[in-house]
Amino acid sequence: MTDLRNYLSVIKKNGELKTVKKQVSTKYEIAGITAKVDGTHAVLFENIKESRFSLVANLVGTRKRFALAVKSPEDKIHQTVIKAIKNAKKPQVVYSGKFLENKSKDLTVLPIVTHFEKESGPFITSSIVYVKNPDTGKQNSSFHRMMPIDKTHFSIRMVEGRHLHRCFMDAKEHGQDLKVAITIGVHPAVSIAGAYQADWGKDEINIANSLLSGKLTLTKLPFTGLGVPSGAEIVMEGKILCDKTHPEWMVEMLQTYDHRRLQPVFEMEHLFFRNNPIFHDVLSGFSEHRLLMGMPIESKLNGDLKKAFPQTRQVSMTNGGCNWLHAVVQIKKKAESDPKKIIKKTFESHRSLKQVTVVDEDIDPNDAEAVEYAMATRFQADRDLVILSKVRGSSLDPSSDQKKLQTAKMGIDATRSLSKRPEGFEIAKIPKIDQIKLKSYFN
Repeated sequence: MTDLRNYLSVIKKNGELKTVKKQVSTKYEIAGITAKVDGTHAVLFENIKESRFSLVANLVGTRKRFALAVKSPEDKIHQTVIKAIKNAKKPQVVYSGKFLENKSKDLTVLPIVTHFEKESGPFITSSIVYVKNPDTGKQNSSFHRMMPIDKTHFSIRMVEGRHLHRCFMDAKEHGQDLKVAITIGVHPAVSIAGAYQADWGKDEINIANSLLSGKLTLTKLPFTGLGVPSGAEIVMEGKILCDKTHPEWMVEMLQTYDHRRLQPVFEMEHLFFRNNPIFHDVLSGFSEHRLLMGMPIESKLNGDLKKAFPQTRQVSMTNGGCNWLHAVVQIKKKAESDPKKIIKKTFESHRSLKQVTVVDEDIDPNDAEAVEYAMATRFQADRDLVILSKVRGSSLDPSSDQKKLQTAKMGIDATRSLSKRPEGFEIAKIPKIDQIKLKSYFN
């Protein structure tokens, strides 16, 4: 099975899903509960005050649930994702989709959540947008948050230069609206693929199909002709208007408010949903948002760096860096020049990165204290620091020049010097310490 309901049954069996039967509100209450359980369980809300839909949050809020989504052992996530990217396979198209069970013209039936006090409104935060590439004719799928304006219109957030924006600008230059389809409530493997930034002309849905063992099916929609996952809970289709914008601002991955933007407007033609539909909400800036966006990039970095530098052991996008701005690269150092070459390649592979720290094999890149220890004992600022000024960075970083999209970047070589005696850097160990059980020594 390749739908959200199948995934929920899997995580329920694994003790990873909690159900809330008490009535809750979409205004702050659902967001507050999700924040409180952040990093522990997924949450299914069955009784929502403003809607007859159910709602699920925190689906892939831990690496364990992320691994369950891509059907992988937790320590093999990146190998699994990289293999799926290399072996992406087009899904079959079927004539019927479960989402065709119900139809509406009114988006207010959806349980759209108001998350934070100073956001411009409630947002759909899990919406995946499907569009036809004007150059290749193939589809593209990507995440875009949407704010309701009235019963048939949303503002839609697009990052300049990304694939949907390029398609939109192409249509706009021809004086045309852009036909798109949107899904809410899909198997997380589809979401994970949608969060991956594939090359122009590549269809991320093919990666999702590979993650789901080639069992994903698509259903074509009547207005747009686009194919969306047949098991999707909620589907909208319509067009992004070429001549209208609407103001909005939202909380981003860093848990900070983005600046006010004028964004294009989506006009809905059809809204479809399954019987007993389940809406998916992603709490911006919390664990699911960060892992959903950051883990596919972490997989990409692991693939790129291991290919270019076989001495690379592991790349981690750190929690402290919001799984987006900071990376730690663990290597088996062969030459003194290795770290700085690897720093350069890491920045090239993910341009939003602001800091890259390179550590030795004996330092766990996921342990912030161990990484700081490496900096304290193996790093000299006048020799091992790389600083890049006025370079392209993340538009999310409030400390950067967000208009010019420029930032400063820092690379840190926190590896042992090969010219010094290795014993001076060896972390002392106590033999057989793992065999000692403290309970047997204390009453």
